[in-house]
Amino acid sequence: MEHLLPGTVYAIIPARPRRMDLDTFADAAGIHPEMARRLVRLGLLDPERDPSGRLWFPPAQVAAYARLERLRTGLCLNYAALALVVELLDRIAELERELRTQHHSGGRTWIPTA
Repeated sequence: MEHLLPGTVYAIIPARPRRMDLDTFADAAGIHPEMARRLVRLGLLDPERDPSGRLWFPPAQVAAYARLERLRTGLCLNYAALALVVELLDRIAELERELRTQHHSGGRTWIPTA
């Protein structure tokens, strides 16, 4: 631990939680807990479950929900169609990463289009 300097004012910054329960996640995402459960059932959110079956969400799932909501409202999609769109977008991102890796390791040259 570093030494504290006398007379210095230090800010206490709370650590980000490693995971959130259902109610905390729903509050952070601005949705009802039942909506969060529905998105989990549809496979759109990916929380962990403890041995008792309780849902625990990593903080990154708040951003994942925000992405879902932007796509849903921007493209006027229902949640079933949204699952397919998210799957395709994630696959495209994965393929682009692979192509960049090949390019950086001396593979084919790839020029992104967007």
